[in-house]
Amino acid sequence: MKVNHYRSIESQPVVMEGSHGCRVRWLVGSAESAPNFAMREFEVDPGGFTPRHSHPYEHEVFVLDGSGEVYEGDEAHPLKAGDVIYVAPDEVHQFRNTGAQPMRFLCMIPNSATGAKITVAPECGVEPARR
Repeated sequence: MKVNHYRSIESQPVVMEGSHGCRVRWLVGSAESAPNFAMREFEVDPGGFTPRHSHPYEHEVFVLDGSGEVYEGDEAHPLKAGDVIYVAPDEVHQFRNTGAQPMRFLCMIPNSATGAKITVAPECGVEPARR
C-alpha cells in the first residue's frame, strides 16, 4: 500500500506539442507497480489547454476544480467540478480551461498505454472554431 498527499508528488509541465499552461502529477502508476491503471492529476491554467490528440486507449476523467471545455472532435462540452468524462480509444479530444481559476482533473489510463502512440491532430495549437 502507498499513501501520499498529492502535493508531495512533483508536478511536471506537459511538454507535448500543442499544449499550453498544463502540468501533470503521476499519482499512481508503474513506479508503484500498479498492475492495471495509472492515475494522473492535471492542472490547466486559465486560458491553457491540452493538445488536441487521440490514442488507442481510453481515459476516465473526474473534474476536481475549475471550469472549462472538453472537445470531442470539433464539438465542445462544458465542464465544471464534479463532471465525469469517458474518452473512448482513438477519439480526438482536448481539454481547455475557459475559467478564471486553474482547472484540475484526475485522469485514469491503462498502464498498457505507457509508450503507446499519441497522434496530435493537424490543427493542434489552433484555436477551435466557435459555434
